[in-house]
Amino acid sequence: MVDKGEKMEAVIKRLLARLGRLGVASRMLLLDRGFWSVAVIRYLQAARKPFLMPVILRGREEGHAEGPSGTRVFALRKSGGWDEYKLKAGDGRTARVSIRVHCRNYAGQWGRHGRQTLVYAFWGIVPSSTRWVRETYRTRFAIETSYRQMQQGRARTCTRDPLVRLLLVAAALILRNVWVWLHYAVLSTPRRGCPRLNPERLPLKDLLLWLQHQAEHELGLCDERPAGHPMPPCRNS
Repeated sequence: MVDKGEKMEAVIKRLLARLGRLGVASRMLLLDRGFWSVAVIRYLQAARKPFLMPVILRGREEGHAEGPSGTRVFALRKSGGWDEYKLKAGDGRTARVSIRVHCRNYAGQWGRHGRQTLVYAFWGIVPSSTRWVRETYRTRFAIETSYRQMQQGRARTCTRDPLVRLLLVAAALILRNVWVWLHYAVLSTPRRGCPRLNPERLPLKDLLLWLQHQAEHELGLCDERPAGHPMPPCRNS
């Protein structure tokens, strides 16, 4: 759980410390673009933690009179390649990372056409190919807590009707948001500033199980079956 206003370097330190207490070894970190900062990169490099993350595009755009600058230069490339980049923070600190630019055609994906340029930063690893960078980072997709919890509450169906499938996704999202509201408005502990959340008081799986039992009751479902013969009495050995 991340508190509002918490620095990303503090988040990554806390997460790595927890992994250490659990005895979980990490070979490489696949990070969200939210961790793209000098402070985080310097900490990971000092801790000798290899990482891979998308690059946030900043700087002057292509149509600027003085030309593009910053990381936007990488996004304008027409072919993939490798490079180096030095970030600079407001306090003057810097960090250097390796850059991988991957170019691909949309080919109608998501209804788009033309060229897509993906820019990644990494350190502490030696990628075997340019495709490896993209495919490796893709393995972290859909790991967000909200996405996984939505999937837990989504009813399964074999229908191909997109309206039915969309309805089930919407119902799962509503259930997930109701669960969040309950924790904030009902199950939290009041304190100065903002309430303290207590997720252990009602796990999402418990809420979904309660709703399942209630639905079975409303529909008159019964999972009991009569036995054809009485159970024999137990005998002590």
